[in-house]
Amino acid sequence: MPDANSPANDIGTQYYAMQLGIYDEMYATENKALPYWERFMAALEAMGSEKLELRRREAQRLLRENGVTYNVYGDSQKLTRPWRLDPVPLLISSKEWQVIEEGLKQRAELLNLIFKDIYGEQSLLKKGLLPGELIFGHEGFLHPCVGALQNQQRQLIIYSANLARGPNGRMWVLDDRTQAPSGSGYALENRTVMTRVLSDIFRETHVQRLSGFFKALRKGLADIAPHNKEDPRIVVLTPGPLNETYFEHAYLASYLGYTLVQGGDLTVRDGHVWLKSLEGLQPVDVILRRVDDSFCDPLELRSGSRLGVAGLLEAVRRGNVAIANPLGSSILENPGLLAFLPRLTRHFLNQELKLSSVATWWCGQRRERDFVLQNLDSLVIKPINRSQVNHALFGGMLSSNEKEQLRSQILAKPHLFIGQEQVSFSTLPAFIDNHIEPRNAVLRNFVVASGDDYVVMPGGLTRVARQKDNFIVSNQAGGISKDTWVLASEPEKPVSLWTQPVRNQLIEAVIEPLTSRAADHLFWVGRHIERVEATAQLFRTVLLKFRETLEFKDPVDNDCLAVLLRTLTQVTGTYPGFVKNDAHQLKTPQTELLALAKDSQRSGSLTANIQALVQSAFSIRDFWSHDTWRSVDNIQRRWHQRVINYDCNIDQLQSSLDELITSIVAFTGLTSESMTREAAWLMLDSGRRLERALTLIALLRSTLALRYEHALQSQVLEAVLVSTDSLTIYQRRYRSYIQLPMVLELLLLDESHPRSLTYQLYQLSANIGALPRTRSKSHLSEEECLILKAYTDVRLVNVLKLTQVNENAGIYSDLESVLSNTADLLWRLAEVIAQTYFSHSQTSQLMMIKVSEDEL
Repeated sequence: MPDANSPANDIGTQYYAMQLGIYDEMYATENKALPYWERFMAALEAMGSEKLELRRREAQRLLRENGVTYNVYGDSQKLTRPWRLDPVPLLISSKEWQVIEEGLKQRAELLNLIFKDIYGEQSLLKKGLLPGELIFGHEGFLHPCVGALQNQQRQLIIYSANLARGPNGRMWVLDDRTQAPSGSGYALENRTVMTRVLSDIFRETHVQRLSGFFKALRKGLADIAPHNKEDPRIVVLTPGPLNETYFEHAYLASYLGYTLVQGGDLTVRDGHVWLKSLEGLQPVDVILRRVDDSFCDPLELRSGSRLGVAGLLEAVRRGNVAIANPLGSSILENPGLLAFLPRLTRHFLNQELKLSSVATWWCGQRRERDFVLQNLDSLVIKPINRSQVNHALFGGMLSSNEKEQLRSQILAKPHLFIGQEQVSFSTLPAFIDNHIEPRNAVLRNFVVASGDDYVVMPGGLTRVARQKDNFIVSNQAGGISKDTWVLASEPEKPVSLWTQPVRNQLIEAVIEPLTSRAADHLFWVGRHIERVEATAQLFRTVLLKFRETLEFKDPVDNDCLAVLLRTLTQVTGTYPGFVKNDAHQLKTPQTELLALAKDSQRSGSLTANIQALVQSAFSIRDFWSHDTWRSVDNIQRRWHQRVINYDCNIDQLQSSLDELITSIVAFTGLTSESMTREAAWLMLDSGRRLERALTLIALLRSTLALRYEHALQSQVLEAVLVSTDSLTIYQRRYRSYIQLPMVLELLLLDESHPRSLTYQLYQLSANIGALPRTRSKSHLSEEECLILKAYTDVRLVNVLKLTQVNENAGIYSDLESVLSNTADLLWRLAEVIAQTYFSHSQTSQLMMIKVSEDEL
């Protein structure tokens, strides 16, 4: 291994090649690195490329385990991509940051005044300071929102801007984000990871902290609440788990202590917004929305939307709910406005614009249109309405035919296009392939209205292009994120997100209501985890028996294997599988077994069940602790590594199943030890108990309800005990040969055994009784009646009678009848629970994919 001073361990700063005519953040305009960059790079040099690479991998591991992902539209695999973080941050001096901060505050104040005017008096339009075509021709202008603003000083609560430095060293604003700016959660997660992987350098560098910004965000949202300002109910409205930045929605909701909701979780009654929860309707005061404004109210805005809440805009008009940012704020993202901001700054603030925009020409004006048409080769042409279809075009890269087509489009509807100067972004050191290399960078900053001022996050989300000389910098295009370090003159004291009491005092605990959507996902997480475990346990037993048949060549072993293979098909529901009595398949089951393990398209397979588990768990990401989510990630990642990605054969499957079962036990243990026994836990555990009962019944009906010869029955009984993790308990308790009555007594009637049927039914009954709902003092609910009957029927059985058989029958008919009737009751119970508690609307997956509040 090379030492720290060897060329192989050099991070390559001495070969750092700046691009001619491009400003570089480390060197600026000098041939020597800026002092703070020099100190930072010296620390990296002392570390060496190998250690820096190890820390980069550690950062990626932490991000993956924390579930930090970013969905990419158009991804053929439709998978979430892991968030990528470069270990070299962007450094900004405190002096330069002061200029940026003042410019962002001014710009936020300006856009706030423009927004209030557009949806209020519209004096800018009347005086000719803004052309009507520019506003009314933009899809972000929502006419129903005119006159709907609340009476508050600042309407624009959250603002974001993408900045880049030009060749002259000045920061330029590339675009403004006001719809539902994303990225602040990713910036916080980047900072959390960087403080772990570069903790020593971070401490020595004196970096300004981010927690003050999020404390201001909490205060700013509470300030706009129309009611209950001391303790408002604030929810985060998300399009759902298929949205590109869903991780951030769940992360911020958890970090800020808000309830994460989808449109179906809310309803409007009598002009108020209510949260539909298991406890009933709960009033909502503030909505932090991450859904595009036009999708937020299908009654008055986009009628086809299933992501919003019908009547939401009317609730806003009546002053009963506040939304950040207000509906209609996407008008401020109109790039055509950039051309008018200098004049509007002088009009509103009597100041010059401190952070200039990229030079922009709106084609709705004759002179500007002619200039754009004459200079197509040197400009970037953009439609004013941003979408995945309409994107920026670099004029110099178009063919003659494409230019003519673009020219015709501009002449036909000039007000829908702008031309912008083609800006060369500054470069920034990035750790690429074990060396430091320059990459073009864009910085996204975040601003929030709090109190009487705007507060700017001291830092932000920096992104760099993966490839050299690439000016398209975005996560959609494969960009890499960076932390942004704003340097302080001295170490900063940590700022708590939560209000500190003056003295120790008792405060009443607040229990957030559980939405029906979240309850549904929790219930199914419980069912899926049990489904995976039961399949894995039985699968493992089958493999053990298969090895015995190969080793001992005993006909009884072969018969027992056939029983277990058919049982595997019946328990997993993967028909026809092994139940078609194919003698050759029963003797050589390897192909079918591998398909049951690997085939993600086959319902009931292990891989399909694992995917369903992870999908349900991700949909309620805000409910899980970091350790619990790591266990979910480990279940999926290790299974894919060892079974799917690696060409696993039948001999190697055993160890993968062992690891899978261990990971499942870790998840169930963490949830049992870290979740409070409230509605969320009750739903999760109810799903587990219901599924464990159903899979146990399916197992017993396929094995113990059938009659066998004595030798075969002994093997089947032992296999059932192994599959239910009950063999050790049986041996310790009965100290005798394995016999059917005692096995049934243990697996059916023993309430002290966590694997028995009565244990599941008893726990289900207790959970259902504790779930919140409107109760009748004189009548049991249908779900209570169902579980009471199932529990009573099982408790009243006589084990010896169950094992009596008709000489002409091949089954224990009484046992089969009890198991069959109990299964029917449990399936009906599952339906009643869904009807009673999971009343949320089903959101269109297609819309969740295509609707994005903001691209990073």
